[in-house]
Amino acid sequence: MKSDSRLERLLQAGQFVVTGECGPPKGADVDKVKRKAEFLAGHVDAVNVTDNQTAIVRMSSIGASALLVQMGMEPVMQMVCRDRNRIAMQSDIFGAYALGIRNMLCLSGDHQKFGNHAGAKNVYDVDSIQLIDMVRRMRDEGKVASGDEIDGVPRMFIGAAANPFGDPFEFRVTRLAKKIAAGVDFIQTQCIYNMDKFKAWMRQVVDQGLDQKVHILAGVTPLKSLGMARYMAKNVSGIEVPDALIKRIKGIPKENRAQAGIQICIEQIQQLRETPGVHGIHLMAIEWEQKVREIVEGAGLSPRPG
Repeated sequence: MKSDSRLERLLQAGQFVVTGECGPPKGADVDKVKRKAEFLAGHVDAVNVTDNQTAIVRMSSIGASALLVQMGMEPVMQMVCRDRNRIAMQSDIFGAYALGIRNMLCLSGDHQKFGNHAGAKNVYDVDSIQLIDMVRRMRDEGKVASGDEIDGVPRMFIGAAANPFGDPFEFRVTRLAKKIAAGVDFIQTQCIYNMDKFKAWMRQVVDQGLDQKVHILAGVTPLKSLGMARYMAKNVSGIEVPDALIKRIKGIPKENRAQAGIQICIEQIQQLRETPGVHGIHLMAIEWEQKVREIVEGAGLSPRPG
């Protein structure tokens, strides 16, 4: 065992895992973190805590993750390359591990022009693949990036993101292979609506044997409305919402569309459970955490182990 992560133990045991997501508040309100976490507790195996997502200032991922640890939950601390140099990154990893955080997700981060500080300077001292390698070296070699020895090794379970729908499509698996070579342990994908294209990507993953080297968690997000489906299709980079899915939602009475979105999500999870090489799901119920239990139970993934 490389780390002392419960998420890793479940994946190594062959469990089909469920991870959730918690976006920290735009302030220091602890109760907002706890309310979201309470909807997820007992229904997911670990909870991603985002790091100033969409480049908007929020409670730090480390702070909110530490609150989840206090609640007896297992966080996946996200860390983006946008805001820190390698000194701050490694320092924060030490601090996070000292606070009981055992999983982290290495990300590039949304460009600051999308957030509420468009004039802020980004950092990008390292990219996400270099960050993966740096964390792996800290864990496996006991050294920081400069080569100095570490006093108290942070044994993190290392994650990263993958987008099966980006262009060029043929390069998607090549990029995944680079992250695996850097030392990533698990992957969470962009949310999936185009199931055919995702399955084509997974066939490439399996054909190259990459599913034997990394745990793939397929991303799913329930659609609340027709407007959300159309917005995701037109405005969110890297997400493909098929016309057939939009047409299906459009054909449902408006008052029933939210429930239909939950049912569609459940159907997607059932397909993903049967897709070779998929080891779990990453359920991103954005500001809809109260529906996580219904989705997990509806997909036959309840109760969660332990």
